[in-house]
Amino acid sequence: MSGSPVIVGVDGSAVARNAARWAAWEAARRGVDLRIVYADATAQPALGEAEPAPVRGEVAHWLDAAVESAREQAPEVSVAAASVPGTAEKVLVAESERTGLLVVGDRGFGGFTGLLAGAVAVKVAAHAHCAVAVVPDVGEPLRFPVTGPVVAGVDDAASAEPVLEHAFAVAASRAVPLHVVHTWEVVGIDLKWLRSRLPEQEVSENEERYVAEVLAGWEERFPDVEVLRFVGRGSPTAELLARAAAAQLVVVGARGRGGVAGAHLGSTSHKLIHHSPCPVLVVRNIAR
Repeated sequence: MSGSPVIVGVDGSAVARNAARWAAWEAARRGVDLRIVYADATAQPALGEAEPAPVRGEVAHWLDAAVESAREQAPEVSVAAASVPGTAEKVLVAESERTGLLVVGDRGFGGFTGLLAGAVAVKVAAHAHCAVAVVPDVGEPLRFPVTGPVVAGVDDAASAEPVLEHAFAVAASRAVPLHVVHTWEVVGIDLKWLRSRLPEQEVSENEERYVAEVLAGWEERFPDVEVLRFVGRGSPTAELLARAAAAQLVVVGARGRGGVAGAHLGSTSHKLIHHSPCPVLVVRNIAR
């Protein structure tokens, strides 16, 4: 959604303020505005009125803090903030229809308002209509830019395209290498069937060839991006988490092989949201 604002959900917690900083940094990269949203499950429109009640003092304070964090990070970005009545999941999924990127923290205060610890991040990533960035709780204020490569987890061809589109764009704009990770251990019935009939070396060569094919067009479009490939047998979650330790962003698909539109978030994306030490960008193949 070119030109649409980056939207970040906040709840007053430290990780939410870090999410606002990261969102501002990304909005500056994209050259778009930033919208900061607080989902207030306790706010209801006054009887006979279409608009919700005025923003409560505590919520206004949290929004002001998030705006301040965003402006400290990227003073050139136009920032707007709003309290929206409804649960965090419903509000943020609705907000995702008006943006190309929604940002949340991986956990928050919990309770009935704000981002419930981990659960909202997972649900929003599973059901949003756009890409979702999940910023981890690192226990201290984050400042950007940060160093390190962008890491992309590549699965089947359909999910690889949107993942590589986002990963190459970020790596190019931030002038950092792109590490492409593809593992072939128990990733689908097709490979289970293949391994039962072919020597492991031949399977490995086939997977190397597949990665080269899906990367070919993107490497031509982004010739200045240094690409390193990590292809081999193993757990995709373990390999991506290992790479995430030195990365500034991990980009993965919303669901892996055999996934069905509308199903739950893929297991690899789910685990990365909970355990990645760097932000995770979850993308899906959306018809244009």
